[in-house]
Amino acid sequence: MGSATVWLGGALAVACAVAAGLAVAYARARRRHRRALEERGWLLERERESAARTAVDAERARIARELHDIVSHNVSLMIVQASAAREVLATMPEEAAAALAAVEGAGRATMTELRHLLGVLAPPADGDDDGDAGGLTPQPSLSRLTPLIDRIAFAGLPVEVRISGEPRPLPSGVDVTAYRIIQEALTNALKHGAGGSAEVTIRYAERTLRIEVLNTGPSVLTGGARPQPGDGAGRGLLGLRQRVGVYVGDLDGRRRLGGGYRVRARIPVDPR
Repeated sequence: MGSATVWLGGALAVACAVAAGLAVAYARARRRHRRALEERGWLLERERESAARTAVDAERARIARELHDIVSHNVSLMIVQASAAREVLATMPEEAAAALAAVEGAGRATMTELRHLLGVLAPPADGDDDGDAGGLTPQPSLSRLTPLIDRIAFAGLPVEVRISGEPRPLPSGVDVTAYRIIQEALTNALKHGAGGSAEVTIRYAERTLRIEVLNTGPSVLTGGARPQPGDGAGRGLLGLRQRVGVYVGDLDGRRRLGGGYRVRARIPVDPR
């Protein structure tokens, strides 16, 4: 009986020691788990902050490109029209008046597009987006290409537009990018290809959208061709390359051997 009591007492002591050890191990494990959760939460918060900063930087870059596109295109038109008006002011007042009206229209278009862009960043406190003269214009789109072509043609650069394939709705980012490619290429052609003409080709393929803008001008063989933005340093086409790169596409702009300039872009589009 005595030995049994001693054995039970020893077993009980061992069990208590084991239980105490397990309790200590459990407490340590809980502390480690809690520290791991806290560290994971800190890392997740850092990742969220980093993602937010990246998104802000990307949005700032997008806004800078939009502002460049809007201002450079419309101001270029205004310069060309103002120059034309000055040249014919004394001899052809009606043509001069038409050119000055185009300058006014380009200025109003610039302000409207800037209101649209800045309105996205800072909408009115009362929520009213239809406040002043004319409201906000829709986002640039290939469906709104005709007014751009008309403005360029009126400024002195005839433009022929060709569309192949079946036109279809495009993702908004691709649509805006395609419009800006054509706008930038035609604006450069207007500035550097006086007296020439331009051709715009839009090809809707099954999986891609292809844009090509050609303009005539002096041949590089004659030595009369001047470098244009996009020969490697132009901010406009460099920015567009970045845009196209977002969609894993490519853009190429270079002078043509026979004269003028060529801009080509390929933008992958998910099949509808």
